[in-house]
Amino acid sequence: MNRLSFVSAMVPDLLPIAIKERSSLLFLDKGQLDVIDNAFVLVDKNGVRIQIPLGSICCLLLEPGTRVSHAAVVLAARVGCLLIWVGDGGVRLYAAGQPGGARCDRLLFQAKLALDEDLRLKVVRKMFELRFKENAPERRSVNQLRGIEAVRVKEMYKLFAMKYGIQWRGRSYDVKDWNSADLINRCLSAATSCLYGVTEAVVLAAGYAPAIGFLHSGKSLSFVYDIADIVKFETVIPVAFEVAKIAPKEADREVRHRCRDAFRTTRLLSRLIPLMEEVLSAGGIVPPPPPAEYQPPVIPESKGPGDVGHRT
Repeated sequence: MNRLSFVSAMVPDLLPIAIKERSSLLFLDKGQLDVIDNAFVLVDKNGVRIQIPLGSICCLLLEPGTRVSHAAVVLAARVGCLLIWVGDGGVRLYAAGQPGGARCDRLLFQAKLALDEDLRLKVVRKMFELRFKENAPERRSVNQLRGIEAVRVKEMYKLFAMKYGIQWRGRSYDVKDWNSADLINRCLSAATSCLYGVTEAVVLAAGYAPAIGFLHSGKSLSFVYDIADIVKFETVIPVAFEVAKIAPKEADREVRHRCRDAFRTTRLLSRLIPLMEEVLSAGGIVPPPPPAEYQPPVIPESKGPGDVGHRT
C-alpha cells in the first residue's frame, strides 16, 4: 500500500454536517452568491468576496438585492443548506429550495396521520401538551382545540407585554405595508420569520412535507407552523419583546441577531427532529418501512458506539 492509499484509508468519508450540529441561519443581501476558487462567497458591487461556511449553516435567507448563480445553488443542495428567498427584513417568504427531497415513506406516514381524523386529533392533543405543559381538555375536536389555543396565545402575549412594560394592542400587521405595524409587531414578525425558516429547513431535511399540517392546514407551511409554535414562546417571542423594550434604531436586524444567538443557546436544531418524531408518534401507528429503492436521507446518521438510548 502506497502512502496515498494509506492516508485515504485512514481518513473517514466526508459527509455533510448533521443539522443538529450546524449554526441556525444567516441573512444575506446586496450581492452575488457564487462559487469561486472552490469557496462559497458573497461578492458585493465592488468585487469584495465574503466567504460563507455553507456546510455548517442550516439555511440562508436571501433578502432583496441578492442574486444566486447555478453553481451556488448546486453546492447548497449538495451540503443540505436550505436557500430561502425572503422580503426585506425576512418578513415575507417568496420561495425555498428543497435540500435533497423528501422521503416517500415519511410523506406517506405524515399524510396518513393527517387524513385520519382520529389520528390527527391524537397528534394535535400531543402538540397541545408539549406547548402548554398540560393535557388537552377531553372530548374536544381539532377546531375546538384550535380555538382554546388561540385564546391562550392572546393571553400569553398580554403577559409578555406586562412583563416588559410594553403597550399591547394585539397581534396586528399588514403584509403589504410593513411600516404600518407598531414596533412590537414588527419585532414579532421578524422573530417568527427566523424561527419558521429554521424549522422549514429541518422539516425538509428530515423528509417531511411542510404543507401537511395538523393544527394548521391549507397553507404551504402548515406543518412548519405546527412544530415552530411549540417552541415559539420559549425562544423567539422573549427576544422580540426584549428588543422592542430597548427600541434600537435597526430593530429588525437586532431581532435577527438575537434569534440566531437564542437558537444556539437553546440548541434548537438538536431538538426539532426529536420533537417532530415525538409529535407524530402520538398517532400510535407504526411508520411504513421504506421501500428498497427509496432515496436516502439528506444527511445520514452514522451509527454511534452506544445503544439506541445514546444520541450522537
